[in-house]
Order: sequence, then structure tokens, then C-alpha cells
Amino acid sequence: MRRFVVLTVVVMLGVLAWARYKGRRTAMPESVTGIFPNGMAYARWGSGPKTLLVIPGGPGNYDPGRRRMVGMMLGTTRRRFIENGYSFWVVTRKRDMPKGHTIADMADDYAELIRDEFGGRVDVVLGVSFGGHVGLSLAARHPDRFGHIVIAASGYRGGERSLAFDREAGQLQSQGRDNELGALMFRMLVPRNRVPGLDRVVGVVMGRLWAAGRHPWFRSDVLVEAEASRAFDARDFLPTISVPVLLIGGDQDIFFPADIIEETARLIPDCTLRLYAGKGHDVFTDRRVPEEMLDFIASHPS
Repeated sequence: MRRFVVLTVVVMLGVLAWARYKGRRTAMPESVTGIFPNGMAYARWGSGPKTLLVIPGGPGNYDPGRRRMVGMMLGTTRRRFIENGYSFWVVTRKRDMPKGHTIADMADDYAELIRDEFGGRVDVVLGVSFGGHVGLSLAARHPDRFGHIVIAASGYRGGERSLAFDREAGQLQSQGRDNELGALMFRMLVPRNRVPGLDRVVGVVMGRLWAAGRHPWFRSDVLVEAEASRAFDARDFLPTISVPVLLIGGDQDIFFPADIIEETARLIPDCTLRLYAGKGHDVFTDRRVPEEMLDFIASHPS
């Protein structure tokens, strides 16, 4: 837990530093950003012939071109895959989703996007947290759209704390109450804090991160995603997944407890589980993840 808090602070400082010194040279390729015709925003790094498509977390379909935190937290994986000849795409859900748009509908959106914009197939899909829900649905409904799929920090549903957080956080985001959202996140991450008012102070900084990357339809979309998250339960369809799945989780994840992750792995016919001891919801930042992914890809011909 402490490591996750430290990571969060480091990320926040990094984002603020980037905003001030964005002209500084870096070895990482500059991102290419835009919005596909169907309303799904993207950021791409690298131009290799192979494709890794990230379905990011939520609720909240932030513009990945403006919300640099997404790319930074996946920095180790991004760099490793670019070195191995991949283009690295982060693509968010559609904008202006209708009320009642489900996780299955979002998976269909990604399948259509891959068909229309990626030649019908990508090499690897990485679904993170809420994006893992979409990834599991994509694996069940459209296994022909990718060569390999990895699910990180996710499961067949969120834990009770996760669902409660999604409900409250969705409301705060939809109302633009960023400081309160940041304070809520801090209280989730540091439940034993005893310093009066610290959550509000940290919330101001964290709120600035959440404010970046919003668009005109964000306030309604985040509520659609929050409702879809609460309604999602993949236990019925996980046994129908016909492709190998790599599932990576942390046994200290407050949003997806270990029993949910383990049950998810048990229900998928061909699932490789990597459950890291002592890791929380930040498991996707672990330096072991890209190596686990590359080993999985090498040992499971598509």
C-alpha cells in the first residue's frame, strides 16, 4: 500500500514536471494522438509493425493524448514492447455513449474499431482494471480480433470497495468536483491516515490529474461506465473463452481482491495466472509485467 501511495505521488510530480518542461528531450518516441471516426480517442507511441492495444481503466474515458499519466504508468511495458518492434496504442471508450451502454457493448466497439482501423486484428490486447472487464468480454465475444490477450489488475467483477468507489467517484467526476475526487482516492489508498485534513490537501493535487483529458461528453460518459461496472459479472461467460489468457494481479489489490482474481483464473479454461505477493492495484507498473507478457506471447503461438 505504501508503495502505491509513493508511486502515486511520484506520478503526480512527474506529470506536473512534464507540463512545465515538456520541451525536454527524451529517448521515448513522441506520442501521436487523435480521435478515430467512431469517437474513440487514442495515443500511439512507436511505429513498429506489430501492434499492442491497451484498453485503459476507468470509469472515465479520458483523452489519452492529454492525460499523460496513462502512458507514464505503463512506461516500462511501453518501452519494452517498442524495443520489440511494436507500436503501442492506448485507446479509450467511445465518446457520447448512450445510457445503458454495457461492458459487452464496449467490447463490441473495440472489435469494430480493430476491424475498421487495424486491418481486422491486433497482435496483443492489454486490458487494465476497468479495461480488463472490456478485455474479458472481447476475448469471449471476438477472439479473432487479436493474437494474444493480457488482463491486469482486474477480474470477473470488482470487489465491494471497488463498486462503492466507482459509484461515488463517477458522481464526483460527472460534477467536476475534482478536489473531492482526489480526497476520496487518497482515503481509499491510505485508510489509516490520522493526519487531519491531509486528504483534502493531497486531494487538490490529485484532483488536478483527474481534470486533465476531459471532453464535452465526459460527464455523461463516466456515469455510463460507472453503471456498466456495477452491472458487470463475467462468471457466466468466462468458461466460454476459447483463447489463452494471461491474468496478472496483486494479492493486496483493494479494488480486485485476490479471491476474485483467483476465481477469474479458475473459470477461464486456458488461463495463466501471475499473482504477485505484496502488490496492489498498481501491479501493472511492475517491471516483471512486460517480461511476463513477452514470455506468454512466445509460449502461446497465436
